[in-house]
Amino acid sequence: MNRRDTYLALLALLALGAAPFPAEAQQAGKVWRIGYLSGASAENDKNWFAAFQQGMQDLGYVEGKSFVMEQRYSEGRNERLSALATELVGLKTNVLVVFGAAAARAANKATSTIPIVMTVTADPVGDGLAASLARPGGNVTGLSDIHSVLVTKRLELLKEVVPSASRVGVLMNADSPTLLRQLRDIQAAAPAFGVTILSLPVSGADDIERAFATMKKERLGGILVLGDPMINTHRRQVVGLAEKSRMPAVFTVKENAEAGGLMAYGTNFADLWRRAATYVDKILRGANPADLPIEQPIRFELVVNMKTAKAIGVTIPRSVLLRADRVIE
Repeated sequence: MNRRDTYLALLALLALGAAPFPAEAQQAGKVWRIGYLSGASAENDKNWFAAFQQGMQDLGYVEGKSFVMEQRYSEGRNERLSALATELVGLKTNVLVVFGAAAARAANKATSTIPIVMTVTADPVGDGLAASLARPGGNVTGLSDIHSVLVTKRLELLKEVVPSASRVGVLMNADSPTLLRQLRDIQAAAPAFGVTILSLPVSGADDIERAFATMKKERLGGILVLGDPMINTHRRQVVGLAEKSRMPAVFTVKENAEAGGLMAYGTNFADLWRRAATYVDKILRGANPADLPIEQPIRFELVVNMKTAKAIGVTIPRSVLLRADRVIE
C-alpha cells in the first residue's frame, strides 16, 4: 500500500469512528425503564402480564438487566388513573404499557412525548387516542379489540343457549364511553334476535349487588357482561352472584369462565400482551409510535363452563359445544 492509499484508509477509519452508531449499539448496556398502568388489579392481570414478560424475554430482554418494570394498578377505580399515570411519567419511563381505554386516556393526558403501547383498547380512534389504526399519528399505538363485532356474537350465543330469553341485561362500567358505544351496538342488534335490552351500569361492588337485585326483579333471561378492568377486578363477585341467581351470563374473557362464569367469547388477551412486547421492542430500537399501525386481534376463543351450566340448570346445545375451544367439565 503506497503512502496515498494509507492516508485515505486512515481518513476512512477516522470517519467511521466519528459516524453515529445504530441506536441499539448506542444503547448497549442501558437498562430501559418500562411503566405499566392498568385499570384493574395485579391479581386480575397476572396471567396477561406474564405473557408480556415472556414476550420481552423471547425478544432477548432480561428483566432486571436490560429492563425494569414499574407497575401501577388502580384496582378498578378509574379516578386513580390520572395520578398513577403522572407518577409513572415522573419516573422518566422510556415506554408506558397500558391496559384499558381509561388507562390509555390517563397516560395520554399525562404525556405527549413518552411512547404509549396499548395492550388492548376497544376503540382507540373513537376514544381520541389515534388518528387512524393505520397511522396513529401521536404517541399512542399498540393493540385494539373489535368489540363492536364481538358483542353481537355474544348476544347470538346467549340466545342459542337460552332461546326463550326475551329480555337481556347488559352489565357494564358506568364510567366508560367505550362501553356506551358497545351498548348501542347491542341495542341495534337486539331486534334481530327478538330481545329487548336493559342496561345495568355499575361503578363498584355495591352497584353490582344492586344490579343483580334488579335482574331478578325484571326477570331477565340472561346477561352480557361487558369486559372492563373494573368489572374484571370484581369478577368473583359477578360470577358468584350470577350462579347464585341462576342467571345465564356471557363474558368477554376466558378467565371469567374459568372462575365460574357460564360462557366467555372474545379475544385471546394473553396473545395481545405478548404482541405488545414487539411494539415496545420496536420503540426502544428507535421506531416512532406515530408510524406503527395499531393491530387488531387474530386469535379468539369460546370457553363453556359445564359445571356452571349444570348448577344453574341450563342445557348447552351441541352446536355451541362443537364450536367451543375449551369445555370446562
